[in-house]
Amino acid sequence: MENASLTPLPGHLYVVATPIGNLADLTERARTLLGRVDCIACEDTRTTGSMLTRLGLHRELIPYHDHNETGASERITALLASGRSVAVVSDAGTPAISDPGFRIVRACRRQGLPVVPVPGPSALISALCAAGLPTNGFLYAGFLPPKTSARRAFLTKYQDFEYTLALYESCHRIVAFSEEILELLGPGRVVCIAREITKLHETFLVGAAADVCARLAKGSVKGEFVVLIAPADFTL
Repeated sequence: MENASLTPLPGHLYVVATPIGNLADLTERARTLLGRVDCIACEDTRTTGSMLTRLGLHRELIPYHDHNETGASERITALLASGRSVAVVSDAGTPAISDPGFRIVRACRRQGLPVVPVPGPSALISALCAAGLPTNGFLYAGFLPPKTSARRAFLTKYQDFEYTLALYESCHRIVAFSEEILELLGPGRVVCIAREITKLHETFLVGAAADVCARLAKGSVKGEFVVLIAPADFTL
């Protein structure tokens, strides 16, 4: 008898995690549900369409991103209310974590529509489990504001935080941000800067801020970054 969790239920939203780089990381359950739901809401139809093509799957795609979230949310909840099953995915990783997926989930909760998590890859969790920094507790702050003053204010506010700080940063600001960590938190602060996790050029720079900052400046700054900052009293 087939596992019932592999059969999409009418009117259910499935929050499906997709690979952050390595397609082989897609779970069997995620792949099966993506091939069986009535439609898929996604950030970028080109990115998701390419992934589905590689998997040999074909489904109706609904664009869902920061610029159309209100109209798209109404359309998706209407589809769910009519009995159709919908999966929501992000370009990479787990939806609703620093992407607009959270808003469709909120809309569903407000209307009493069922939401089902389909767990899988997450850059945040992947970085935490491989960095060697404390994981008994952590504060995830997503992407900090682009303004230098806002980033510096965050580091100052949490400089004595008792748990690991976890953030995402763009390739355009990673060098400047690492220098701000060095300046405000000190050269000995233990940090991890992880780049292109699960991809061909995966890199983990772990150690004292001074050393990590210097190594970062000598290497490539292309790709996606996760930044982890250990508590002030932590040593490797």
